[in-house]
Amino acid sequence: MRFIKMAAALAALGSGLAGAASTYKPTRPPAVPLAVRSPYLNTWLQCDSGCILPNSWPRFWTTAVQGWQGLVAVDGVAYNWMGEARGTPVVNQVSLEYTSTKSIFTFDVNGTVELTVTFLSPVFPHDLGRQSQQFSYISAKAKSSDGSPHTVQVYMDVSGEWASGDDSQVINWDQGTSGNLVYHKFYRASQAEFTESGEIASWGNWYLSTNASDVAGVGALTWQIGQDSVVRGQFAKNATLSNTKETNFRAVNDRWPVFAFSHDLGEVQNDEVERVFSLGIVQDRVINFAGHSGSLAPVPGLWSSYYSDDISAVVAFYNDYEYAVAMCFALDQDIQIDSEQAAGQDYATITTLAVRQTFGGLQFAGNSSKPYIFLKEISSNSDIQTVDVIFPAYPAILYLNATYTKYLLDPLYENQESGAYPNAWAIHDLGTFPVAKGYPAGNDEAMPLEECGNMIIMTLGYAQRTGDTGYLTTHYPKLSQWATFLVNDSLIPSNQLSTDDFAGTLANQTNLAIKGIIGLKAMSQIAQLTNNEDTFGAIADDYLKRWQAFAINTEANLPHTTLSYGDNSSHGLLYNIYADKLLGLDFIPQSVYDMQSEFYSTIALEYAVPLDTRHTWTKSDWEMFAAAVASNETKTMFISKLAKWIGSTSTNRAMTDLFDAATGGYPAGGPTFVARPVMGGMFALLALPK
Repeated sequence: MRFIKMAAALAALGSGLAGAASTYKPTRPPAVPLAVRSPYLNTWLQCDSGCILPNSWPRFWTTAVQGWQGLVAVDGVAYNWMGEARGTPVVNQVSLEYTSTKSIFTFDVNGTVELTVTFLSPVFPHDLGRQSQQFSYISAKAKSSDGSPHTVQVYMDVSGEWASGDDSQVINWDQGTSGNLVYHKFYRASQAEFTESGEIASWGNWYLSTNASDVAGVGALTWQIGQDSVVRGQFAKNATLSNTKETNFRAVNDRWPVFAFSHDLGEVQNDEVERVFSLGIVQDRVINFAGHSGSLAPVPGLWSSYYSDDISAVVAFYNDYEYAVAMCFALDQDIQIDSEQAAGQDYATITTLAVRQTFGGLQFAGNSSKPYIFLKEISSNSDIQTVDVIFPAYPAILYLNATYTKYLLDPLYENQESGAYPNAWAIHDLGTFPVAKGYPAGNDEAMPLEECGNMIIMTLGYAQRTGDTGYLTTHYPKLSQWATFLVNDSLIPSNQLSTDDFAGTLANQTNLAIKGIIGLKAMSQIAQLTNNEDTFGAIADDYLKRWQAFAINTEANLPHTTLSYGDNSSHGLLYNIYADKLLGLDFIPQSVYDMQSEFYSTIALEYAVPLDTRHTWTKSDWEMFAAAVASNETKTMFISKLAKWIGSTSTNRAMTDLFDAATGGYPAGGPTFVARPVMGGMFALLALPK
């Protein structure tokens, strides 16, 4: 499976197909989402290749190769349009375009055929059944580009690397049909439920599928399962496959078994001829969860409430292609238009790259009457249901479907209301994905003020957008417990972590304090909505006045808030005031928003405003929180810098939320965050109440 990567220049010389450089629309991203729908279907084209798909291996978010090879034969000569398999010349990539749900590559095949390959990872904000599927589509369309007819065959394979993060593991496989659908099934021989190897699931069945009736006539679709070089060599030599499978199951890295299809498109001329593949994983049970009982119990994949078995799910997804295309086109248009209207094309450049990454961190579980959404804190530490990761993802959820918030919060409430968490404050997370065991000893990473504020804010936001005040009543005892903690701790925060835990603990954090105070004001509204006595509103009002005296450096040439009380040499991004606008509390004085807006432009670096005075590092989710409540001029500054960063950053993996505001690269000496669902924060402007 693995081959030494040829240099770009050598590849171009060997192919004789070097042409003009690829164009990018709306910009060249750090990495291109290919199949990104869940924590385990999360595969990207890293843009250290220049975002050039031919001669590049797609990679899991960890950078592990996930063997995925695309070939095309034109008039009997085979060419490479994806993957690093040697032996065929590469096509010339003409363009790359991304939308919220699609990555579209256009290739020139030796000046004779135009090949367009679209990777569609659908997002269905209002359809739990469809969203619960861990599958993506790949469409290949060919047409003549020189006016002459050409015979064309399109090939795709995937390797056993998808089924196991441990290449020494034995995999089994099979080939089958259901109606017109033909599929390859492959999986680890030794299934290890609720475990991972290299962050890749160690259980579940993988399927590569396509339609046998796409072309009329015998032999239009062929298939083969076998050693990578043998199967690819068969296609390169004959432009067809043998319809055979090897029967000696073996390790992933033992002669690298691959699972391949080839479509014969016949003669193509001026009209596009399309063939569609689907790729993904089916897992019967997806999460081990300690809920109301406080004890671990398996939770089924939500898909199983809508489809009777694996094959039914595979067939339904594949046959849904035209519907998915129509729905995703509409969603893409809505997000593009809404983003442009909110803040111009630069903002659309940001939001459209964030959608698949946000949903790629979510696992849909439970059943149709009791759905759950479990979130994986991808790349930072793999925690499950991390409250301060749900919080920055929250704007995208609110914008697309606020009801999904309930499905994210329910596991947190159920675990804590079971009595399995002993602390007075809100839990930080529920364990390590995919085991949501909670912390009966209370030994989670402590972010007491942070998580209490987050839970109260998100719960009120859900109720406001959906009208479900019953949810507030149900959870009022826990909410009031957390609010009581905020009464004691929010005005003068003790030495503790905030969500930016990579920066370490700090006492008297200005930004952390205002989150807690806003949480108290939100609790005031919750009390009123549930007909409880409001003891929180007056406290919040008093704390806000005192916070302003503690937090603002009034002696500076441009007054601004400090990083911590009394440290007039410091400053920080005051992103937590966003919650005031999000909830429509009308609580924070406009003078604070105006003061910060004026100050930010004086400390901005090349790509962003630094998070605080401890580093030149910044976080893009908090940049967008700050932008959403800033003056128009400052909002434009934040957005234009971030859009510029996307198109020019030296980072080369699924979009990071933590980077150096001066260099645009990963933070020197700091953590490398990639593919995290916190990119939902890019929707901060769109989530504000209209």
